[in-house]
Amino acid sequence: MRVISGTAKGRRLKAPPGNTTRPITDMIKEALFNVLGQSIQKSEFLDLFAGSGSVGIEALSRGAGRVVFIDNSPAAVKTIRENLDTCNFPDGYVILKEDVLTAAQSLGKKNTLFDYIYIDPPFTQESIFPRIMKAIDKINILNNKGVLIIRTPRRMEMPECYQNLKRIRHNHYGESTLHYYQIYKEVTVNDGNSAYSG
Repeated sequence: MRVISGTAKGRRLKAPPGNTTRPITDMIKEALFNVLGQSIQKSEFLDLFAGSGSVGIEALSRGAGRVVFIDNSPAAVKTIRENLDTCNFPDGYVILKEDVLTAAQSLGKKNTLFDYIYIDPPFTQESIFPRIMKAIDKINILNNKGVLIIRTPRRMEMPECYQNLKRIRHNHYGESTLHYYQIYKEVTVNDGNSAYSG
């Protein structure tokens, strides 16, 4: 596992000890950031279930303005700090050792908005996926033109729409799928009927 591009390109990253995390592969990470493109620069990026911090660190390396890492595992938080040190990032980030749902709700109460939210729950705890998506859908922490990305097991079906989020694309990579969501709003068209706009 390494940093693919940017100021820390080529730096090797550690994974948290044990088998509780399923680190994103370099191939999937590269595909993700190819989709996000140059808009990552100066963005506000939220890395939920951060694990090794690999995705948030990639965002920092590519010029993100700030990355917030959240994970409730002491081992993961320790690994994130070590990986940030390896990449020589002295600032531009916040690490929160908290329950993801609790931390996200706290960010919402502070009116904190992000351009990108990346969610990578443990594949072994499939009940977390619908819970976290329904919660984030209700919490106002994604910018109107922001993008939420969640990695799921390929076999898992994800809704096309939530109350406030609509899936705009999804891509399969081996046993994983990346789902991309944006905020959509109900608007009234000339004939008086409702339509949806991203």
